[in-house]
Amino acid sequence: MSLVSRVAVITGAARGIGRAIALRLADDGFDLALNDIPKSSSELNTLADELRQKGRRAIPLLADVSKEVDVKALIQDTVDQLGSVDVMVANAGVASANTILDSTILPSPFLSLLFSGTYSTQPSLSAATVDEWDHVLAVNLRGVFLCYKYAIEQMIKQGRGGRVIAASSMYGKQGAAGSGAYCASKFAVRGLTQSAAKEYGKYGITVNAYAPGFINTPLLEILGDKRNLVLDREKQETALGRVGEPEDIANLVSFLASEKSSFITGSFLSY
Repeated sequence: MSLVSRVAVITGAARGIGRAIALRLADDGFDLALNDIPKSSSELNTLADELRQKGRRAIPLLADVSKEVDVKALIQDTVDQLGSVDVMVANAGVASANTILDSTILPSPFLSLLFSGTYSTQPSLSAATVDEWDHVLAVNLRGVFLCYKYAIEQMIKQGRGGRVIAASSMYGKQGAAGSGAYCASKFAVRGLTQSAAKEYGKYGITVNAYAPGFINTPLLEILGDKRNLVLDREKQETALGRVGEPEDIANLVSFLASEKSSFITGSFLSY
């Protein structure tokens, strides 16, 4: 794959893991199309300014990844302003913070980890509303599908391969009480990724997913005075004795976006 133009699109880029990925790919020499939803526009603009100070071209593009018209525009605007799409990082996601019976939507792909075990009560599956279920699946699954579809179409037009990378989760390989919609969406991302890898390898396009466990992002402030309790518990349960940082995920994405990963596709890499 030629990466002459070295342009990457990152969804959910305003904060946390998405922001760390943007900073790392900028250091790797990529120009960036930074996507998030309108309420994150200030943070997105700040990040774009920071990347420009690094000498990279960076454009903030507001879009809802669950909407086809928005994703089509996201890809076209990237091509119009930066010239190509060489890497797509479908990072945006939401989590259901409750069980199937009583769901609440949170703006993070990984916060469902906080609402299991000792961290909260677990209402039953039946309390989830259909609208909440649909919202989680729309962002986490349809959003990834749309990013794959339109990024891959553009990569095929360009004729030089590409890298397509998505956010799944450790709960994309094991179920968890309190996270039915979230788990379903992340299991599906795994299957979609492996199917796309088989379909588009002939074009030199690799398709992989990263599957983090507990990651220490600013969104943990939602826990209030329980934050340290959660962090301590997670440290005890990890082999390395620490929780993951956004930069840990960014380092993996950097590798998957590089030539060094050219023979890796259909992988589901968990932390």
